[in-house]
Amino acid sequence: MRTTRIVEMLEVTEAAALAAGRWMGKGDKMAADDAAVEAMRKAMDVLDISGTVVIGEGERDEAPMLYIGEKVGGGGELIDIAVDPLEGTNLTAYGQPNSLAVMAFGPQGSLLHAPDTYMMKVATGPAAAGMIHVDATPTENVKAVARGLDRDVGDIVVCILERERNQAMIEEVRKAGARIRLISDGDVFGAVATAIEGTGIHLYMGIGAAPEGVLAATAMRCIGGTFMGRFAFRNDEERARALQMSKCDIDGVLDMDCLVSTDEAAFIATGVTDGEMLRGVKYFGQGARTHSVAMDASSKTVRFIDTVYNTGVEKFWVRMD
Repeated sequence: MRTTRIVEMLEVTEAAALAAGRWMGKGDKMAADDAAVEAMRKAMDVLDISGTVVIGEGERDEAPMLYIGEKVGGGGELIDIAVDPLEGTNLTAYGQPNSLAVMAFGPQGSLLHAPDTYMMKVATGPAAAGMIHVDATPTENVKAVARGLDRDVGDIVVCILERERNQAMIEEVRKAGARIRLISDGDVFGAVATAIEGTGIHLYMGIGAAPEGVLAATAMRCIGGTFMGRFAFRNDEERARALQMSKCDIDGVLDMDCLVSTDEAAFIATGVTDGEMLRGVKYFGQGARTHSVAMDASSKTVRFIDTVYNTGVEKFWVRMD
């Protein structure tokens, strides 16, 4: 993936973060999300791409923009785009850490069209890549990561989304002797953090939203980690939609080749609130500073980027009263 394209797309996630960050701590997650969506969509309009949103804000009748199947850009390179303009809407609304503006993209046809259902997920960084499996028990995966990192099980930190559906897993991980970092939202962060030095997270497991699995898998393909999933359908309608949308065996293991079938993909995230991986947006007068990560699967590079907007950021604040 060309560096120039990644830089262009970086401005898209920055736009979303700058808009959403103005709502940090205001208790209105819908306003924060709307601001991020609108800013991200506007930023895409000027790009020389012919993009198709394959992971977005929902079906066309559920979302006014960035809906699944929407065409974006001013015309040019054919690409698939997966977005979460504000991953962690509650985190932003209540001033909690690790909310992000997130995007993944690759050549047309390279990203899985994941339906809005649940997915069982497991992810870890390069040191234990290939040693975990979505069908293994939590205990087996914890021990595998401990071997890969040459650590005691007690030194392993597992990130799990705090939901009732994950409670049995939480209890088993505790019995296995590992430590747990529970998160209330934002499981793209949870998966990607396993591959970023310094976050203190070594393994991600649990049932979360399927679309976010594609975003996380793209990041892990870029950085050399492992991500696996398995759909966890709640009803026949979700299964039927997956059968229509997916090019993979919907009842089988969703490996990285299924989720992101290219080494020409990229993943970009910009921090909205401060976290272990990225700093949040900082505003000063009519300017602002953002902190982002950009990952390129073709070169296996990971860049952390500080951007200072000295003027012009007011265009992202249009939803503020």
